[in-house]
Amino acid sequence: MFFIGPSLIALIFSLLIGALAGWCAGRLMGSETSVLRNIGLGILGSFVGSLLFSLIGLQATGIIGTFIVSVVGACICIWLGRKFFH
Repeated sequence: MFFIGPSLIALIFSLLIGALAGWCAGRLMGSETSVLRNIGLGILGSFVGSLLFSLIGLQATGIIGTFIVSVVGACICIWLGRKFFH
């Protein structure tokens, strides 16, 4: 029998939130790239957002806070992608 531990559930939850945040950030930023790229940037953006918010002394709590931080991080990743790769 396979046991799914709390850390695996947290990882899956983080990936799902990041993917949803990437999709939303792509819509907010008017990104004309593929949905898969925006989802990937959202997953990366969730880590970037958490890092940036922790540097200024803020921490996301709850699902809404985590989602907002992830969307902000994904928007930053999309913006940086536009600046460096266009």
